[in-house]
Amino acid sequence: MYKSNYDKYPSIPVNGTVWHGWNSIAQQLEKDIKEKAGSNYILAVECYHGVCHEELLNGFKLIPYKLFINTADLFRSEKDILEMTYPDVTDDEIFGNITRLSLSDFFDKVKVSQTADKINKTNGVIIIYGYGASLISEKIDMLIYADMPRWEIQLRQRRNEISNIGISNKDESPALQYKRGYFVDWRVCDKLKKSLFSKASYWLDTVTKDFPKMIEGKTLLEGLENTIKRPFRVVPFFDPGPWGGQWMKEVCGLDKQVENYAWCFDCVPEENSLLLNVSGITFEIPSINLVFYKASELLGEPVESRFGQEFPIRFDFLDTIKGGNLSLQVHPTTQYIREQFGMSYTQDESYYILDAEPGAEVYLGLKEGISSNEMIDDLKYAQNNDTIFNTDIYVNKFSAKKHDHFLIPNGTIHCSGANSMVLEISATPYIF
Repeated sequence: MYKSNYDKYPSIPVNGTVWHGWNSIAQQLEKDIKEKAGSNYILAVECYHGVCHEELLNGFKLIPYKLFINTADLFRSEKDILEMTYPDVTDDEIFGNITRLSLSDFFDKVKVSQTADKINKTNGVIIIYGYGASLISEKIDMLIYADMPRWEIQLRQRRNEISNIGISNKDESPALQYKRGYFVDWRVCDKLKKSLFSKASYWLDTVTKDFPKMIEGKTLLEGLENTIKRPFRVVPFFDPGPWGGQWMKEVCGLDKQVENYAWCFDCVPEENSLLLNVSGITFEIPSINLVFYKASELLGEPVESRFGQEFPIRFDFLDTIKGGNLSLQVHPTTQYIREQFGMSYTQDESYYILDAEPGAEVYLGLKEGISSNEMIDDLKYAQNNDTIFNTDIYVNKFSAKKHDHFLIPNGTIHCSGANSMVLEISATPYIF
């Protein structure tokens, strides 16, 4: 039987203490508060989108407090938030615009002002919890950041466990929740998070429900420092798809009960996790934190100057062995993506064929002399009548064998055919 040596849980060692379980965390925080508390003490718990608020609220209420503030109670109405975010979310099922909003725009200014008065009149421990908690008071004695990787967010969306920021849409389709997260929620959370790395006393990992872990802020920063000084991998994740194959099951040691695996995202820092091995205990953070905190060291100054605090290269596996053709697609040109979605660069990619079975093919580029109007009509007909679009009429097809490498500039229609194992190397702005 084949034994896989593919490491699905790579980690970075770092020294430090991990508090795990709500009782242990509450006891440590209460100890800190008692040592430092004066007439009043403000503990702020800043949250990334996707955390389980019910669990975290119950956990932090184990700490004795005089006043507990949930920032969700300070938000503008859901109607106002939907109107405010509409220009970015739009009515399109997939596309929108990168928001220019900040988390502060979600708050009702009158409610925030009234809350400030309550804080000023309260003697004792004050806990401010939720999205934008770090913005509610100028005086914060301790800041805790409850983080969440985006792949886990997507899994929770698929299970209808969470809502987007400021609205109650837990039962909305995962695709629409994801879209709002991509264009709005994650953008406003990232903007705030970037300013808090040096301010947070503790970071919280609640990926495993009801088993939280907490480390000191200095431990997290040391972990990021350790990572940037050495070769590292992020945590890969695997996902099935309509065209998925069987190769990764064997080579990567995956669950044989799953029908297929189409994707493996092996390096998409916006979505993948980074594991810190803190004195023998695994602590999970979004790997995008490394890009935010150490962009220049990670990317190099010329790349950071061009792309900012984004990781512009993606590595993923596409498995169609004993599967079907990948979805036929085309990535927008630089001009189009800038004009339509407010993004500064687009996706140029390549297929490196890791493995192939006889008859493997790659579809690449339109044939000479085709009619674009006829092609669009056929695409619409296939979509509206549940029939198969005849790709061979319009798109070039090339045989593919192991170690072939296909370059795919933006604006080029393409897909991998069945029976290929592709390493996709792309310059890509995330979902595009």
